[in-house]
Amino acid sequence: SQALTNIDKHNTDYFSGKGGGNGSNDNNGRGGDLRDDSVAITFSSPNNKNTHDNERKPKQYRSKLSPPPSQFSSYLKFNRPALNCLLTFATCYLLVLICCYPMISYSNVDDLANDDEVGAKHHIKRGASFQRIRGRNQFIKAKHAVTDKLGTLKHRAVEWEENAKLQAKREAMKLQEAEKDIIDSIAAGTIGRRDGMDARRASLLLEQAVEHFDEQRLEMEKEGWKKKQDAMAAGQNHWEDAVEAWDKEFVMENNVLSSVHAGSPGERAPIPGVMVLGMHRSGTSMLSGLLVKGFGYETGGPLIGASFDNEKGFYERIDVVLQNDEFMSAQNMGWSYNVVDYDSEKAMHHKDQGKITFNEGKKALEFLNHQNIRHTPYLQKDPRMCICLPTWLELLDEKPAVLFTYRHPLEVALSLKHREENFTLEHGLRLWIIYNMRALQNSVDLCRVFTTNEAVFKDPMLELQRIKNELTEKCGVLRPPTWVITDKVVDEFVDPKLQHNSKVRKAEEEKRSMLKDFGRGCVAREFESDYPEASVNRKAEVELYIMAMSVYCDLENGTAYVPDYEW
Repeated sequence: SQALTNIDKHNTDYFSGKGGGNGSNDNNGRGGDLRDDSVAITFSSPNNKNTHDNERKPKQYRSKLSPPPSQFSSYLKFNRPALNCLLTFATCYLLVLICCYPMISYSNVDDLANDDEVGAKHHIKRGASFQRIRGRNQFIKAKHAVTDKLGTLKHRAVEWEENAKLQAKREAMKLQEAEKDIIDSIAAGTIGRRDGMDARRASLLLEQAVEHFDEQRLEMEKEGWKKKQDAMAAGQNHWEDAVEAWDKEFVMENNVLSSVHAGSPGERAPIPGVMVLGMHRSGTSMLSGLLVKGFGYETGGPLIGASFDNEKGFYERIDVVLQNDEFMSAQNMGWSYNVVDYDSEKAMHHKDQGKITFNEGKKALEFLNHQNIRHTPYLQKDPRMCICLPTWLELLDEKPAVLFTYRHPLEVALSLKHREENFTLEHGLRLWIIYNMRALQNSVDLCRVFTTNEAVFKDPMLELQRIKNELTEKCGVLRPPTWVITDKVVDEFVDPKLQHNSKVRKAEEEKRSMLKDFGRGCVAREFESDYPEASVNRKAEVELYIMAMSVYCDLENGTAYVPDYEW
């Protein structure tokens, strides 16, 4: 339309000029050159519409412009390149939409759960249209689940503070109760008070002694009157022993209370605990369990758990065992080899030089050296302590008492052979000698109480009561919480099958020929071996067994306990 308007204006101006130059033309003036009216184009102009209505102009101009487009296809040609371009654009656009769909499909930030204002600001800062990024919802749900479970750091800090205050309050109450008990004990420590507390305590102790004696008498009657007569003939009067033991306990209880709470200068402080020394497989675990469960001696922890060869547990602290292994490993030895060459000074030198870390030892000393705040005696048991005791004595603030026990060497060697692979009787007998030798040599300057595995099996109640009394009275170890062991605890640890097996072994041993008589009823007899009778290994076993039996007999008669005993 614009093109036609311009052309019309141009022609009008043009033909208007021509007409002015040929004024001789009449109203029917025709151009001399325009002969054919069919090919002429007539343009009208609004300027001369009235003056030239019938005038016909000759053709002076032929338009070369193409007619204006009338279809969309005139602007864009749908050929192959154009179609390829459109298809590529559409494909890319579709891929962008698919990738951005999770981010643009959600736009309401108010629907998102927030714990606090900080969370809301965080979501708004990131943009409401980008809340559906893959995995974000799972992360938010997990975060809220953890927060709901554990609480915020602030809430947990408040909770910890409240728990600490509550624990401190409980400890304060316990201390008040303990002080009250101490005051009551001191107030009741005078014989003949009007309240009759001492009389009631003495009566109770006497009743317990009588009850214990009656149980022992019934057991003796079941085993036979002859055995009872033999025991009485040997000077063993259970009634007198029981009454005397309870009298000692009654007197000692008042003396301990007076000495502990009087605070008199110059008095010796009580020994904080006891160490059980003895060879592997010698009944140290059973003995420790009876003292811990029966009287309340404290071991701390964590402890080595039970196993197939010790179902009741070992009562050994893991950190002490690991530290003893580290001491030995630094000197190229282990619990079953080269232990005779252990050097305590070299172990301390390794500790000072950093050759050993002593990380486990620090944990153990935190428990063993807290005697100033301890009201219960500790009990530390590890057969390796027979070897490593001198090293620990240099690290302890207070020297402990020692409870030494032993077992028949052949029983120990057979037990080790059954438990360990490639373990010979000769090896077990040699270790038995070394461990017992080092246990007695390293503890010579300490207060010691002696017992045997056989004595514990023979009369557990009486033997354990004697051990506890000697540790408290003779050595001055802290008084345990429980003063009398119960039958329930004894039955839990003392297995009748083991007692029966020991009796069977002794009966079979009596039938065998004698290798050597050491006097006082201690005899070494023949034993079964895996080696032929005339072999070198068999001779080495017999020689080492006789050596071990010599030490065993000296332990039985007490000769091995003297300081100058020749090993």
